[in-house]
Amino acid sequence: MSAPSLAPLVERPHQQLSPRALRNILIAMITALVAVIAAMSGLNVAQQQLAIDLGASQGAVLWIINAYTVTLAALLLPVGAIGDRWGRKTVLLTGLAVFGVATVASVVATSVAMMIAARVVAGAGAAMIMPVTLSIITSSFPPEERAKAIGVWAGFAGAGGMIGLFVSSFMIDVLTWRWVFALPLALVAISAFMTARFAPNSKEEREHPFDTIGSVLSALAIGGIVLGVHEGPENGWSHPLTLTGIGVGVLALLLFIAWERRHPEPLLDISAFRDRGLASGTLTLVIVFGVMFGVFLVLYPFFQAVLGWSALRSATAMLPMALMMMPMSTIAPRIAGRIGKRKTMIIGVAIFAGGLATMALRASVEGGYMSVLPGLIGIGLGMGLTMTPATEAITETLPHDKQGVASALNDTSRELGGALGVALLGSVLSAGYRTAIEPLLVGVPAALAEPAKEGIGSAFAVAAQAGDQAPVIIDAAKHAFVEGWVNSMWLGVGMAAIALVYLIVRGPTGVRDLEATSPDYVDVG
Repeated sequence: MSAPSLAPLVERPHQQLSPRALRNILIAMITALVAVIAAMSGLNVAQQQLAIDLGASQGAVLWIINAYTVTLAALLLPVGAIGDRWGRKTVLLTGLAVFGVATVASVVATSVAMMIAARVVAGAGAAMIMPVTLSIITSSFPPEERAKAIGVWAGFAGAGGMIGLFVSSFMIDVLTWRWVFALPLALVAISAFMTARFAPNSKEEREHPFDTIGSVLSALAIGGIVLGVHEGPENGWSHPLTLTGIGVGVLALLLFIAWERRHPEPLLDISAFRDRGLASGTLTLVIVFGVMFGVFLVLYPFFQAVLGWSALRSATAMLPMALMMMPMSTIAPRIAGRIGKRKTMIIGVAIFAGGLATMALRASVEGGYMSVLPGLIGIGLGMGLTMTPATEAITETLPHDKQGVASALNDTSRELGGALGVALLGSVLSAGYRTAIEPLLVGVPAALAEPAKEGIGSAFAVAAQAGDQAPVIIDAAKHAFVEGWVNSMWLGVGMAAIALVYLIVRGPTGVRDLEATSPDYVDVG
């Protein structure tokens, strides 16, 4: 078995690129990244229009949305390794072409089956894009510029979903749901042109058999777990599809670990997780992105149902988080350079948790948007400070010729965290809503009260036909939703606390961290 790769990224001579060329590479990678993420979040605001136009049930609409996410998550690790082996630029251009064609098919889709098929293919193309964008950055930028470039990438990775929501909401309000694909298509065209012209086609130099079995097992593991977690809140945790997905995923994960520990050239060296940087970076991204996607889940209906805002205004209300997150992610490398990644991540997660707690303490129906704005700002600041050092901790642990796998692991952490966060926070929100609304509907006829207990959307639908009981039902639904939402925010605080404790106990120990913690450290470089 090959020796475990636990040392920081080993530098090797590479072609020195001009600042202009590096800037163009970064722009090409960022536009490709945002295209993928915007395509993921855009359809969330178009669910009602999709159902009407394609004659789709709610379950079919969820499959249209989840088909993309599950396919993307399942293929990230194998495709990251393929990029390392056959050339990152080649894989990226191929992915952009596949993604673009599939997105055009989504635009012209006339049936649910055609739409789902197009989204599956688009997810496969996205899996060829997302990890390669980061691996091209880490393999192209010199050490002194790499952290800043990763910071820019991380900022857009975190804010890309909000950008997609904002643009898609505008398209829904002004045009039709088919226009939500306009932004991804435009970004794909820009990125393809700039990638073909400026990006180097780096790849690993070693020749060894490709880990096909490990790739299949990793796809089954991540795809199965993400599928099961997606289906659980909608169909129930005892539903056959939920149990099958989680069961296949867990079994494949165990087989993947066993296989990789014995393979001479593994897809992912499992022993590398002994490294504090890789382990803490992965766990932090899983938790932080899980909570962030859960916050998206609960905030959007708060703006639309509780406050009565349009889709565009609701998306605009999320922008303060992005406006805090993006600049902070570019500043984070400088802060980490002074105090170390470990302290930077600890401070970031603490601010993130503080933002969640502020939102949980202040949120109310009567307080409106101003009751959640301070929490949004805190979440954005904390995420911006956390994402870049966590990402860098992952990418610098694996060797130079495995940067596609490192980038894929980083992206898989985000996708898996997002799926888990939506499932956990969504389940807590639903349970809290049902518990809170029951005493508020005392005296309301059962024929009206029972449907209203299913969710705030159902409550509003029932209220439209409830006559003089309508104000009671609507008021109860709004207050019950906020109470359930507060419960989900406290769960997020608990999840952030787990990451915080782990970082304090076993956070990364880079050069700056050693300088800060060890009196015997001597810089020999």
